[in-house]
This record gives sequence, C-alpha cells and structure tokens, in this order.
Amino acid sequence: MAGAIGVHGGRVLEWIDKAAYACAVGWARSYCVTAYVGHIHFNRPIPSGHMVEVRSRIAHTGRSSMHIVNEVFSADPREGIFTRASDCLVIFVAMGEDRKPKEVPKYVPVTDEEKRVAEAALSRVKLRKAIEEEMLKQTYSDDSTAPELTNRFLAKPTDVNWGGNVHGGTAMEWIDEAATACTMQWSGERTIAVYAGGIRFYRPVQIGDLVEVNARLIRTDTRSMSVIVHLRAGDPRKGRENLPVAIHSSFTYIATDVDGDPLAARQFTPVTQEDKRLEQHARTLRELRSEYQPRPLVLPERENYKLID
Repeated sequence: MAGAIGVHGGRVLEWIDKAAYACAVGWARSYCVTAYVGHIHFNRPIPSGHMVEVRSRIAHTGRSSMHIVNEVFSADPREGIFTRASDCLVIFVAMGEDRKPKEVPKYVPVTDEEKRVAEAALSRVKLRKAIEEEMLKQTYSDDSTAPELTNRFLAKPTDVNWGGNVHGGTAMEWIDEAATACTMQWSGERTIAVYAGGIRFYRPVQIGDLVEVNARLIRTDTRSMSVIVHLRAGDPRKGRENLPVAIHSSFTYIATDVDGDPLAARQFTPVTQEDKRLEQHARTLRELRSEYQPRPLVLPERENYKLID
C-alpha cells in the first residue's frame, strides 16, 4: 500500500470510495455507482503501520443521488491520537434492478452541524458543473510534446463489486498509478499526489474490459505538476481505437526527496497549440476553484481525537 514516504494517494481514494459506497448502499438499500469525486487535498502522507479510519456520512440527497462527506484519519497505534489526512465529497447514484437510476429516501438534516454540512455540500454544485463543462470542452490528440504514459490491461474478476462493475476506488487507484509513473518519469524523482479533483465517472468498467489509462502532464508550477488522466474501457474485440471514456480526472503531484520534503519541479514548456491550450485549461481549473470558494465540509476543531480504550 505504501510508497517511499507513505500510502499512495490512489489507495486512499480506494478506501474513501469503499466507505462511501457502504454508506450509500446502506441509505439507498440498493446497488449504487460512483458518479463524481470532488476535490480532495492529501494534507499529509499516511505512514505505513498507522491505524486508518474512514468516516462517511450523508450530507444531501437528490432524487437518485447521495452526496457523501468522507474524512480520513490515521494514528500511530502506540499513541492512539488520530489526525486528519484528507477529506472530500463523493456523489453516488442508486441503481434499480433494471440498472437505471432509482429514487432514494430523502435525507433531512436536523442538527446545526448536519445543516452546515448540507449547505457546504450544496455550495459545491456550481463548482462541480463548471469544472465538468471546462473539462468536456477539451480535446486530446497526438499533436503534443507533453510527457505522457499509458497503461493497458484487462479488468479482472477480483476488481469488481457485487454489482458486476469495477469498484470506483479501484479505478481511481489505477489512475493514480499511471499519473504517478508519468510524473516520476518526467521529474526523475519520487512523486506523490497532493490534490485530486473533477473525477467524473461516465460509464462502468466490467470484467474482461480492455482498460487503457492515459496520463498527460499539462502544466508545471514552481513545485507542482498538473496531470490530466483519461480511463477508457470496453470490449477488446471492438478494437483499442474505439474504447469509450469511462473516467476523466485531474491530479496534482509534487516531487519529494527521501525525507518527503518538496523539490522544485522540472519545468515543462508548452510547444504545440494543443500544449498551450491544455496549459491554459489547467490555469482555468485552478481559477474556477478560487472563484467559487465552496464552504468547508469539515471544521478545524475536528482535526484530531484520542483513541478511547
């Protein structure tokens, strides 16, 4: 599970997705699919050997959707003091026996804290839509000098949930693996994810699908590297060139030394028109997050707690 300085971001996303999935299924009393993962900051690495706790709770429900707030804590078992490592919002959609969206019970917040969390979740709706629209406007071709890396493999039976589709968290781990390899290849250093956002699920991945995960670096700052990742999947008999997009996402990575301290990023200079357009795309995504300024899902006073014997 762990890299040089802690657990990989993709594995943390997998834990979050599975906890949120259990929460969604418990509420909807039916099979559910991941639809969207909101922006998540990896505040600190989770060291190997730590106890990990993932808390998931309903924040808001639509007709068939459930907005779920997730918090990840970890603690050295010798001390028992849990501190937050990350938090994010995940949206699930309930599915009926016909595999079409079905109505879920309405969630009504009661306490002041529940109402605050619900308002925070709703404050992210416009941001999510703006990010989705911006990401859908972009096109990708071979007319690029940007560093990129592609992994290909078949989805195995061990990758799927009881609904017959690949766990959303498993797919996010695949995405992180490709993006990590891409940034390590470019930087020549160890890299870790510090941010993931705009992870949009368009279609399920099934057993036997040919999976193609393409990661492309589109922008560098003083320390960070912005990466766009597409996961395509489909029947291998129809040819690789016809694989539809299943997931589209954006990640940010930094290079670190052996102690985990950030290093300056090797700079990428856009050359082609597509390079320059996608670099601006990365700028626009950052500006959108600053423009909408969604309310925090969790409060600072919930940063840590002592394990009770």
